[in-house]
Amino acid sequence: MRKTIDKVLGGTLIIIMSVMVLNVLWQVFTRFVMGTPSSFTDELARYLMIWVGILGAAYAAGKDMHVAIDVFPQRFSKETQKKLSVTVKIIVMLFALSAMVIGGSRLVYVTYVLEQLSPALQIPLAYVYLVIPISGLLVIYYKIMDILNPTA
Repeated sequence: MRKTIDKVLGGTLIIIMSVMVLNVLWQVFTRFVMGTPSSFTDELARYLMIWVGILGAAYAAGKDMHVAIDVFPQRFSKETQKKLSVTVKIIVMLFALSAMVIGGSRLVYVTYVLEQLSPALQIPLAYVYLVIPISGLLVIYYKIMDILNPTA
């Protein structure tokens, strides 16, 4: 299942990046060639950047490629390093749960109830913010899998 999630998440990130590149190219074209910049491209690029950044963080957490300072743990025995690694993964899961899943869900709910729309695209901002709890759930899933199967 993890490989499937990795594949879907990686593909999604590729699609988002591709759309973002095309969007920015369209903005440059309309601004410098046509003389009138497109009205939606700036906002779309911003929202795509949010999605690629937050989903990319979950992807990096799943690949265990996130930023870490490993000088301190190397001073301990292998057994202590394993315990420290599990402790760090639990702390990451607690952060993802509290800030991303619970906090992000509240943000999505509030923006949905208030019917906030983006200025140019006129899409509900809840859709933009939905990536936060989704990414939080992915981080939690990856860290649980890392704890249960540390060699994978």
